[in-house]
Amino acid sequence: MSELTLTISGMSCGGCVASVTRALQAQDGVEAVNVTLAPPQAHIRYDAAVIGQQQLENAIEDAGYDIVRG
Repeated sequence: MSELTLTISGMSCGGCVASVTRALQAQDGVEAVNVTLAPPQAHIRYDAAVIGQQQLENAIEDAGYDIVRG
């Protein structure tokens, strides 16, 4: 299993956390997700043979949030 922590912008409440969590959990290959508001991050454990970082980022962006890069 691979692990990844992404910083997310645009989350402002518990509903946002729930939306990002649902978006990530719906992806094939994702084993565990922990999304927090402070700091605004998603920690994801996933099978890199099934899904990659770009698809995980796309799922968050498709849910209406942005990835903080850099």
